[in-house]
Amino acid sequence: MGDAIGQMLPSAVGIAISPLPLIAVILMLATPKGRVNGIAFAAGWTLSLATATALLVLLGSGADAAGADGTPATWTGWVKLVLGALFVLLAVKQFTGRPREDHVAAPPGWMKALDRFTPAKSAGLAAALAVANPKNLVLVVGGALAIAGSTAGTGGKSIAAVLLVVVASLCTTVPLAVYLLGGERSAKTLDSWKAWMSAHNAAIMTTVLGLLGAKYIGDAISTLVT
Repeated sequence: MGDAIGQMLPSAVGIAISPLPLIAVILMLATPKGRVNGIAFAAGWTLSLATATALLVLLGSGADAAGADGTPATWTGWVKLVLGALFVLLAVKQFTGRPREDHVAAPPGWMKALDRFTPAKSAGLAAALAVANPKNLVLVVGGALAIAGSTAGTGGKSIAAVLLVVVASLCTTVPLAVYLLGGERSAKTLDSWKAWMSAHNAAIMTTVLGLLGAKYIGDAISTLVT
């Protein structure tokens, strides 16, 4: 089980520190229906990640991601190589597309309409950001593949999958908890988080994606040459 948790943790953390869902839920919490929409957003995010992770772990385990000797199957090395290359490409895209100095990027259109969202729309937006976003999708696939290819048994893989979802959902559940439990100071705290994440979005994601790309390419080489 330790192998499964250790291998999936970088992907889970990569999802957890994604600025976009954190900014989205903070903005949503500031709308007239902030409480109910914020809860719906966090629930939609978590359930979408849980569904995708469970399906991918099951598929990977069914395809014998772990070899008979307990080491990852050769095909997982090729998949990790592709994922690593995708991470590097996404990091390059994030870096080259970053806003220039003294230039603020225009927010997505859906951010301007958050005050008109219903709980259903909030949950749907969360699902789209969780698994339809290319960066998060690659991270989910990588984390689930790491679990499926580990030496852990069914119980260990299940625990690792749950931990992946819990860690990856912190970007929505932590702001929600601050809002629900933080009292009058919560708005100031959340605003400071939003401002910092907005200002450093490109740097955060470029660094995370670059490091994950290096990790997955390294893991792929290790699997393929042994």
